[in-house]
This record gives sequence, C-alpha cells and structure tokens, in this order.
Amino acid sequence: MSRVKGGVTANRRRKGILAETKGYRFGRSKKKREAREAIYHAQLHAFDHRKDKKGDFRSLWISRLNAALRANGLAYSRFMKTLKDKNIDINRKMLSEIAKDRPEAFERLLKKVG
Repeated sequence: MSRVKGGVTANRRRKGILAETKGYRFGRSKKKREAREAIYHAQLHAFDHRKDKKGDFRSLWISRLNAALRANGLAYSRFMKTLKDKNIDINRKMLSEIAKDRPEAFERLLKKVG
C-alpha cells in the first residue's frame, strides 16, 4: 500500500488555525503551535469574561443610578428598599436608562416613590 502524505490536509488545518488568530501579534499569528495555544487561552478567557460582563454591567447600572439619586438627595439602598416595599418591579438596568436618558421621567418616578 502506498504512503499518503497529508500536505493538503495539514495546510488546510494550519490555515484554519491561523485564520482564527488573525490580528494577533508576533508568532501567535504565524506559527501553528503558538496560534493553537493562543486560541485555547483566548477561548478560556472569553468564557470567563462573558460571565464577568454581567456583573460589570450590573455595577455600572448601580453606579449610574446612585449618582442620579444622590443628585436628588436620596441614597441608593433606601431607594431600592422603598421600591421593594411598594412592589414596584423595575430592574436596575431600566432605572439607570431612565435616569440617564430621561431625567424628567426619573424625577416623576422619584415623586411617586418618595
């Protein structure tokens, strides 16, 4: 039986790996072994950071909301407790968007709550 050389397949595989590392610098974008390792790490961090992103955005919304509330003489924690006590179910994302984009509507909401 004759020997099969895997040149075409190997080139195709290498091209695919190097295509995934497009934009990377140095050997990670040119050498198959380094590229494969870079892809592995990138995918690992991407998974972790997708999870982190949710917490990052939540803290951003809380910061925006707290700044808007402080401007109106309220504390974030007291405001959230009051909302909960009055059974007003608006999440932090929507509250921060209202506070940022529509301050007059936010003040009306504050009057209703307070």
